[in-house]
Amino acid sequence: MPKKVELVNHLSAEELKAAYRSSQDAIESRRWHLLWKVATGWTIKNSALAVGLEYEYARRIVKKYNTEGKTAVINKKKAVNRQGRTALLDRQQLQELAAALKEKPADGGLWTGAKVAKWIEEKTGHKKVWSQRGWDYLKKSNYSWKIPRQKHRKGDPQAQSEFKSELPEKVRQMQVRNPGATVELWFMDEHRVGLKPIIRRTWTPIGSKPVAIVEHRYEWLYVYGFVHPQSGRTHWFLIPRVNIEWFNLAIASFAAAIEVSENKKVMLVLDRAGWHRSPQVELPPAIELELLPAYSPELQPAERLWKLVDEPLVNQHFETIDRLEEVLSKRCCILAGMTEEIHNLTAYHWLPAA
Repeated sequence: MPKKVELVNHLSAEELKAAYRSSQDAIESRRWHLLWKVATGWTIKNSALAVGLEYEYARRIVKKYNTEGKTAVINKKKAVNRQGRTALLDRQQLQELAAALKEKPADGGLWTGAKVAKWIEEKTGHKKVWSQRGWDYLKKSNYSWKIPRQKHRKGDPQAQSEFKSELPEKVRQMQVRNPGATVELWFMDEHRVGLKPIIRRTWTPIGSKPVAIVEHRYEWLYVYGFVHPQSGRTHWFLIPRVNIEWFNLAIASFAAAIEVSENKKVMLVLDRAGWHRSPQVELPPAIELELLPAYSPELQPAERLWKLVDEPLVNQHFETIDRLEEVLSKRCCILAGMTEEIHNLTAYHWLPAA
């Protein structure tokens, strides 16, 4: 049986755990993790395997910690960049930068690598700091370049929270009303696409600039998407417009496709569009509608389908709506087989397993 090493009691196991979880440096974090494992009775060999370190390296870290204490964990390379020069900002200045990034920059716009570089120049007195170094310090401050998730101004957070907490009970009650039947929870939404180009970022070889042919024309069709998040199953319909008549046809086609019956019921969640709520909507007996809170697209898993639907249309030019429909038809057939990807994209953690 491998011999367990004894750690000198510089820090308790709980303190080592706290240091591991709070560390912002990847190398130091892994070293703290190793020491925490050893402190809880693991062998050095098993601890090294668990945290992804070589045994000899792990053994040296433990030995150094026993003789030097906390200083043995410090990543001495982090204060020096790849060219061997000292870091532009010390620990105190990094904290000041983190505080500055929480506010608008001096010009009232958005932080960029160039603006952070300028901030570093003013803070440190360096004559010239390149924009790339500003970008590096944005990343070092745990910032990344993201597009904000949209949230409607009129959305009611309380109503949204209640919807998420009450949906499992509503599914359960539907199951109670239909003993012996299978109850599935589906979501549905509509997506408009047309001859107006969709322009997005794309990977291209360095040194070349992608070009997209554009011609803005306003001719549309709609993708009706139904998704069962727990399995990733989908059903798709390409329809020329949105209204009650077409919605009734889509619902009837969906019901036939998944073979609803007395033994298979569906709760279908959708938004509050007028053609969804109209008294003229003709629902198959085995389908019940559940409406999302107003202005709450973030609660609709089907909304996440559209970026997958759009992929073959991005940066492309289509002469006619018929050609666009042909490409979309092929795409929907492909998406119908991408159940794992769609499950991972749409199975929100708060959804019931139905």
